[in-house]
Amino acid sequence: MKTSKSWLTVSVCLILFFSCQSPNHLPDAPVRIIFDSDMGPDYDDVGALTILHAFADSGKAEILATMASNQYALVAPSLDVINTYYGRPNIPIGSPKTHGVNIGCSQHWTDSLVANFPHKIDSTSQAQDAVSLYRKVLAAQPDTSVVIVTVGFLTNLNDLLLSKSDTISPLDGNSLVMKKVKRLVAMAGRFPEGSEFNVREDSTSSKYVFEHWPTRIILSGFEIGEKILTGKKLIASDLKSPAKMAFKIAIPLSEEDRNGRKSWDQTAVMTAVNGPSFAFSQVKGQMIAEPSGFNRWRNQEDGMHAYLVFKKSPEELSQLIEGYMMHERKSK
Repeated sequence: MKTSKSWLTVSVCLILFFSCQSPNHLPDAPVRIIFDSDMGPDYDDVGALTILHAFADSGKAEILATMASNQYALVAPSLDVINTYYGRPNIPIGSPKTHGVNIGCSQHWTDSLVANFPHKIDSTSQAQDAVSLYRKVLAAQPDTSVVIVTVGFLTNLNDLLLSKSDTISPLDGNSLVMKKVKRLVAMAGRFPEGSEFNVREDSTSSKYVFEHWPTRIILSGFEIGEKILTGKKLIASDLKSPAKMAFKIAIPLSEEDRNGRKSWDQTAVMTAVNGPSFAFSQVKGQMIAEPSGFNRWRNQEDGMHAYLVFKKSPEELSQLIEGYMMHERKSK
């Protein structure tokens, strides 16, 4: 009977051990993210990339690349500053090489970031070609594993879709995206209709992307971030981060920001990593971008596009986003 009891004990232990190793008990794999930003015209991009690094530090995200969709000289250096500050100086950075929008930083926080924090890239022109970098990164990933989050112009994504097969991949851009990308999350548009900066500034690229992108697209519209105000707690903190510097410089320069800056880009990053259901419901359909940059919406139950609608309150999301923006880098 002693042998029988011992075997029973061992059997129970083995069952418990293997049940704990089952997929239901394993932690979720980090979301593989490519971040595409026009960093410069607004500073919510800084908050968005800070949040992404907070997710990476917690194991929820893996940052595969950061892309500049704006040709302004200090976009890539600013991306480099933030990546370096959070201990990831080797994240590759791309930028558009043949065409695109070039809009500077009127509030001059980008100048301050590059003057006060370490970085290797001194000008956006020194970054890698965005299309080649997209192709290289996507080709190296498992199928349907990458989430692209764009919080700027659609220039790079347009050019990626139009790219041809090459030594990096035998697939053209559209096929490569279809094979490797799980979904696109975009801070773009107003819903159900309107005109929004990211869509309007390179309207030709926007129109092409929304007509031809082959995977699901989740859209965080102007009306979402507009209601979520953040930054006041950040600038009152003891942090010495790039995000604090950018917000501390910019918020006092605009009367409309006296209660905090609108958090457009941060909502896109939160949705890209967490999925929309943590804070939003979705309206499915089709985003229609006109040549002028004005967008309309067509409701469609089986549509490949969806825009976000508040489920949590803007005040709840303000607190959540501000907390992530106050994330401090890991000590070395």
